[in-house]
Amino acid sequence: MDKVRLAVIGIGNIGNLHLRNIENQPKVQLTAVCDIVPEKADAAAARYGVKAYYDSDALLADKVCDAVIIATPHYFHTTIGIAALDSGHHVLVEKPISVHKADCERLIAAHERYPHLVFAAMFNQRTDPFYQKIRDIVKSGELGTLQRVNWIITNWFRTQSYYDSGGWRATWGGEGGGVLLNQCPHNLDLLQWITGMPVKVYGFCEIGKRHTIEVEDEVTAFLEYPGGCTGLFVTSTGEAPGTNRLELAGDNGKLVYEEGKEIIFTRNLVPASEFLRTSPESFARPPCEVETYTFEHHGGQHMAILENFADAIMTGVPLIAPAEEGIHSVELANAMLYSTFIGGPVQLPLDGAAYEARLQELIATSTFKKEVRENVVSDMSKSFG
Repeated sequence: MDKVRLAVIGIGNIGNLHLRNIENQPKVQLTAVCDIVPEKADAAAARYGVKAYYDSDALLADKVCDAVIIATPHYFHTTIGIAALDSGHHVLVEKPISVHKADCERLIAAHERYPHLVFAAMFNQRTDPFYQKIRDIVKSGELGTLQRVNWIITNWFRTQSYYDSGGWRATWGGEGGGVLLNQCPHNLDLLQWITGMPVKVYGFCEIGKRHTIEVEDEVTAFLEYPGGCTGLFVTSTGEAPGTNRLELAGDNGKLVYEEGKEIIFTRNLVPASEFLRTSPESFARPPCEVETYTFEHHGGQHMAILENFADAIMTGVPLIAPAEEGIHSVELANAMLYSTFIGGPVQLPLDGAAYEARLQELIATSTFKKEVRENVVSDMSKSFG
């Protein structure tokens, strides 16, 4: 195989981005597109000279591709993902890999039946050299034992008009959540990729605090990690101008990465734990030095994940973002919401069945009703993200 035959399922904003990237990636060949809105599928097929499908099952049955990119609304990541794996296709799924942990487990279980198939997630931020450097510093032990993790990511501002643009938006039935499921999957993935998973989450999710919506648009969550490290995750779609600041404190110093500009590592020349025990001075602080790291760009992003996916299929190279790892960001989002629902902390691993049951209750009262899902799903794919 010198090229991977690829189909894109879901021709919304992100699906069209993938189509443009495929056009410029020599290791893949687009062979089909699929969307339940015939006009959209036809337009994309005409532009790229491929076959149009209006039903993903028909596409999978025709064996016109080796692999699929799933760029549909969230709930369909699970069902289409399982169908694609069951029919022998490699899968690259958009974030989040599913809406809730139990569905993640179902999707992952499908892949476990076919371990020879490549199953990747579109966590393109993992290709950013800034985040790669932060992870290297933490994982190598340079920062020492983690003591505190803070991420304020409140520059996801959205207007009411944005939420009003589709009946599915910001509903339990249509989207399955708000800022945590739509805007923050990348941040939550990076958080666990860098620091590992916490053991306890205490979430304070504000439902429709800044907008007229039925899901969360502002979140503050407290995290507890093994070994005593604590964390704080804050996000909002109603704050402007907003902040993007990741701060990690360890025994050997502090890392700060703010607004995508540079990483500042204030390195303790003597570990804090040693200095506080041995210094004879009451108000002394460990001597330190400041190092900065900057890079010319933010990595290959979507194109790099696409190339890595193709290489994994053709030559077996390791994936940058194995889809199985996508369960962690979903579990963090679910835990923050479930903690809010029960009014107390949640121990991890999360009880996926309990969260699914609570979500089903919310879906039953959602303004986006299950019985009209198929009628309006086309609207969902018009401007997803």
